[in-house]
Amino acid sequence: MERELTIGQVAQRSGVATSALRFYEARGLIASSRAGSGHRRYPRAVLRRIAFIVFAQRMGLSLDEIAGLLAKLPSDRVPTGRDWSRLSSQWSARIDQRIAELQRLKAGLTGCIGCGCLSLTRCKLVNADDRAARAGPGPLYWVGTALPD
Repeated sequence: MERELTIGQVAQRSGVATSALRFYEARGLIASSRAGSGHRRYPRAVLRRIAFIVFAQRMGLSLDEIAGLLAKLPSDRVPTGRDWSRLSSQWSARIDQRIAELQRLKAGLTGCIGCGCLSLTRCKLVNADDRAARAGPGPLYWVGTALPD
């Protein structure tokens, strides 16, 4: 039987706070067993799941989306490299969207972000008559919202 890890060991190895590990467990993203003392014990394979969770969050996936993806992994065995590859291959479109968002953010750093505040001289040219406000709140140019004419 493989040696199980304590919550402190998992936190140290994964770089994720123990409070976050408890939260992930409460959300059903990871699972532990209980030792006779009642302390959590995690299988070593949980480190891969946590790495996946952290990476997926950095890619902008919500915890609900992450839970849906993790639910596609086999529950009767430790996931293989092929299982992880199949799961992450579904991200290609999401990564392309994220790249486009980051490019818009970069471009928006030197121009108007479409907040509708009209506080910058240039905004009057880019956002004449506050037309961005008619499309809704927030940084509309940055998120790529089509603005009304």
